[in-house]
Amino acid sequence: MLVLLAATFIVYVLTALSGDPLQDLREQNTPQAVSQMAARSAALHLDLPIPVRYFSWLGGVFQGDLGVNRDGNSVAALLGGAMTATLQLVIVATVLGAVIGITIGIISALRQYSTFDHGITFIAFVCFSLPVFWVATMLKQFAAIEFNDWLRDPYIPNVIIAIVSVFAGAVWASIYNGPRKGKLIAFGIGLGVTAVILYALSVTRWFADPGLGFPFILVVSLLVAAGLTALIAGLENLQPMYASLAAAGVGALLYYPLQSMLNDPSVLTLLGLLALTVAVSAGLGWQIGGLLRRQAMPLAIISGVFTGALIFMDRFLGAWDGYAAMVHGRIVSTIGSQTPNFQGDFWQTSLDSSMHLLLPTMALILVGLASHSRYSRASMLEVMNQDYVRTARAKGLPERTVVVKHAFRNGLIPITTIVAGDFAGVVGGAVITEQVFGWRGLGSMFSVGLKNVDPMPVMGFFLVAGTAVVVMNMLADIAYAYLDPRIRLS
Repeated sequence: MLVLLAATFIVYVLTALSGDPLQDLREQNTPQAVSQMAARSAALHLDLPIPVRYFSWLGGVFQGDLGVNRDGNSVAALLGGAMTATLQLVIVATVLGAVIGITIGIISALRQYSTFDHGITFIAFVCFSLPVFWVATMLKQFAAIEFNDWLRDPYIPNVIIAIVSVFAGAVWASIYNGPRKGKLIAFGIGLGVTAVILYALSVTRWFADPGLGFPFILVVSLLVAAGLTALIAGLENLQPMYASLAAAGVGALLYYPLQSMLNDPSVLTLLGLLALTVAVSAGLGWQIGGLLRRQAMPLAIISGVFTGALIFMDRFLGAWDGYAAMVHGRIVSTIGSQTPNFQGDFWQTSLDSSMHLLLPTMALILVGLASHSRYSRASMLEVMNQDYVRTARAKGLPERTVVVKHAFRNGLIPITTIVAGDFAGVVGGAVITEQVFGWRGLGSMFSVGLKNVDPMPVMGFFLVAGTAVVVMNMLADIAYAYLDPRIRLS
């Protein structure tokens, strides 16, 4: 708390000394300039010394009053709207970046010094070296403008299919840890499956009016349920597998009965369906899991929620064609957090928000991917060389059990610090990203306040950013106790 108070004082003083808040009015030759300068001086208390102004602001903060900006607008109201926009960006980018980066880092550690490991290392350092404004500009050009033009006739050239298929085959071959013959088989399967999928998407013009459909949802949900259960619980006892498959199957079979309810749902309806999904999946895990119900219930819940997410995504994509007509084919947006004066049903509105969120999220993920993947790789390698891991292997435990139950949990402890710090940093550091993509979030509020020598919006921004750092560090400490019982006992 003392650090936060000291930091707010320093930032307030630096902002107040950064320029003349009356400069724009002094340059005017209108009769109203004198009265406007007097009004702004009174609003910003420019007649008082800077330390007195700071303590006046601090007293207002403890009373819930964040003051007004130089135009007389409430900073609290501005902060509320800016936080809504920024949190949408921060939460999605941080969660996806952490999940993708940690997954890649762990696979890279388990395949140390393999082709996959070297490739990921190269890509990670390239992403780490790229400035975010350059990444954002390239995404606007190629992932928005060029992609929107391509959507007019979404045909995938055979050359692109061949290049992407070879790349996909090489990735799967590098992930496979086995003899050369197995790598060649993995390469062939990855190449063939990717080529067939891309060719089918091109021939059917899937991108013109995308969707998933019941067969896809049923097959994918069952495959993911089986794969996830085999990875976490293994195949020694099949009760968790049966529970997970039952939750996925029941969820998929509700595809058609739920269609009428999902025509134009509210957020409350979706939350209710989510709660019902969790309850039913937990019940299936309890009933089918038997003596292993403590292991079966979480797996069944994950499988049920994943199946529900696929159904949600299918309805989400179903609004694609109508939304494209409403925005004149410019699906991927390059500026702002929403289309001005846009009106549509729930799915069209959600699609509009998602398309505005896509590019800035991708920019933040690409820039942060390097740190997540490298830290998770280093942490996993350190844990895999510990004595208790070697002991678990010497006892004859399967490699899956050694990695998932012994190494992974302990490897997450240092990564927790990185993720918490990244979340707090993005809350206060998405200034450049918001500027490039025209988001009116906390970053825009900070830059405008600093440019106008207006301390109140800057302090509102810093108060949120500083509080985020404190809160995320506290949550990281709580997560340590969950991951390592020794910390909890001490």
